[in-house]
Amino acid sequence: MSVRDNVCRIEERIQRACDRAGRNREAIRLMAVSKFQSLESIKEAYEAGIRLFGESRVQEARAKFGFTTTGLADMELHCIGQLQRNKVKNALQLFSCIQSVDRNELILELARQCERESKTIDILLELHTGESSKTGYPDVDRLTEAVELALSYPLLHLRGLMTMAPYTDDSRLIRQSFRQLAEAQRTLIQRFPGIDMGVLSMGMSNDFEIAIEEGSTLLRIGTALFKGDAS
Repeated sequence: MSVRDNVCRIEERIQRACDRAGRNREAIRLMAVSKFQSLESIKEAYEAGIRLFGESRVQEARAKFGFTTTGLADMELHCIGQLQRNKVKNALQLFSCIQSVDRNELILELARQCERESKTIDILLELHTGESSKTGYPDVDRLTEAVELALSYPLLHLRGLMTMAPYTDDSRLIRQSFRQLAEAQRTLIQRFPGIDMGVLSMGMSNDFEIAIEEGSTLLRIGTALFKGDAS
């Protein structure tokens, strides 16, 4: 199936999940995870209506997007992989949002480079909720410290949280992961009244329907979009 066909199938599944959860489809953004994908495939996704793309590696993103790409002028690019401090300067030239802010040292480096470059950047704080090979803040108290730190730098725009559920067929464990992120969001909003923490980036090709049911506002889908699936 073509990328356009895959996008259509995913949109149908998103809408069905929204209907089950009583949610508005417009409240959820669909990201195409374009790491390892060719620029040709990315353009197919763009032509199918996708405007938000996610890359994990700065070097790969720079090779594909570090120039003016005809016809993709209104696309948005987010960093979704672990970001090394020595790659922050280049990341600021490529991405409008760093979703994978997983440690305070990275917040400090982002703030330092933003000040040097006179730039702003959106960030999401990553909460570790079960994927053993992944990084992230371990609990809501460490997230609270990170929020306090991020809010002290006006060039860092804190938008919300992200997580990766464990890769498993056990829907109970997946749902538990997403509920943990949503609960962390509620706690932080209580601790920081008026804070803009509306983004919950959770849900991938194998679990995005559960993520929608648990409150996701941003889905990160790669395999199902570019390669299709049997669902």
